[in-house]
Amino acid sequence: MSIYVGNLSYQVTEEELKAVFSDYGLVSSVQLPTDRETGRLRGFGFVEMESEGQETAAIEALNGAEWMGRDLKVDKAKPREERNNRSGGSWGNNRSNRRY
Repeated sequence: MSIYVGNLSYQVTEEELKAVFSDYGLVSSVQLPTDRETGRLRGFGFVEMESEGQETAAIEALNGAEWMGRDLKVDKAKPREERNNRSGGSWGNNRSNRRY
């Protein structure tokens, strides 16, 4: 299981986030996604802990807590949805957008 952490400061580091969650157990990993174009943090991250009990304790304690001037949104991470690259609204694949 993984924990979603939202509304993070754009200046947060993996080490700082790990330190906050380590109060509730052993942190296995921390991920802070960045924007592909700018390299800037995207304002959310994911934390994995050693056990589900530790993750539950962290979620209950940290959801809504203020940290670095922001109210954290902490919850169980949802599985990543697959993206469909063939959307009907794209200019290249939609016949209604073609001019003859």
